[in-house]
Amino acid sequence: MASIRKEVLLDAPADAVWDAARDVGALHTRLVPGFVTDTRIEDGARIVTFANGMVARELIVDVDDAARRIAWAAVDTPMTHYNASFQVYAHGDGARGIWIADLLPHEHADMVAGLMEQGLEAMRRAFAGEGGRVSA
Repeated sequence: MASIRKEVLLDAPADAVWDAARDVGALHTRLVPGFVTDTRIEDGARIVTFANGMVARELIVDVDDAARRIAWAAVDTPMTHYNASFQVYAHGDGARGIWIADLLPHEHADMVAGLMEQGLEAMRRAFAGEGGRVSA
């Protein structure tokens, strides 16, 4: 199983970042605009359309306000397993976000890592930070 961990520093208060992340139906307008072009909620899942045209059905596993952590699982994909989480921490006057994805088969790891990097860059832009940066 591949496990990918990415971090981003954002020029926004952690509470503001968490408020956007926990809004599961608004990825395209609040958290990662440009990376995600549409999000809709249907039948207990969010249907996410990415800028590259890919569409994913994601089951929301948990939204934990106390920990500022959301977890989801993608279903009906070429991967046999995909689950991920995003957690928000205070970092000085800003926020630090950690996105972790676990997936099978391992051969999809490079593609998923690249998409995660694009998503975090979109998040950095969404929070208007010239000072936000993505790291592996």
